[in-house]
Amino acid sequence: MATNLKNLSSYDHTAVPDASKMKFGIVVAEWNEVITKALLAGAVGTLKKHNVKEENIHIEWVPGSFELVLGAQYFAEFDDIDAILVLGCVIQGETRHFDFICQGVTQGITDLNLKYNLPFIFGLLTTDNQQQAVDRAGGKHGNKGDEAAVTAIKMVGMKEKIQKNNM
Repeated sequence: MATNLKNLSSYDHTAVPDASKMKFGIVVAEWNEVITKALLAGAVGTLKKHNVKEENIHIEWVPGSFELVLGAQYFAEFDDIDAILVLGCVIQGETRHFDFICQGVTQGITDLNLKYNLPFIFGLLTTDNQQQAVDRAGGKHGNKGDEAAVTAIKMVGMKEKIQKNNM
């Protein structure tokens, strides 16, 4: 569904499992920092709203969106994390650089999900302009960080439910 048809911060709170014992890694791109700080604030706020303890939220910054994939992999390899949120923003410019970065991050996150059997949540804004990014980082379309946090909690909850049912 297109973001302009849905508020990224709106969701059914009753459909979100208890997250009090879950542990999350968040990798954030420094590039477009005004936007990525807003995404991070949304994600952290939503995790805390669902009872995730502050000590169970681990945040690392990487230089740009392309580095998000390796930063996320580091969490999977070196930390005891239930899910990793990947937050960044790529704004269309005059060259094809936008396409290469977006494609690389998208494929990289997909590969990590499958390789590590962990939820790696795609929170990368890919917008045509700065205003579209602002609108999706706490503006009129809500906050993609909120959506990423809810998705992470739901995916961890799903994995725990399936594991429990198969014991």
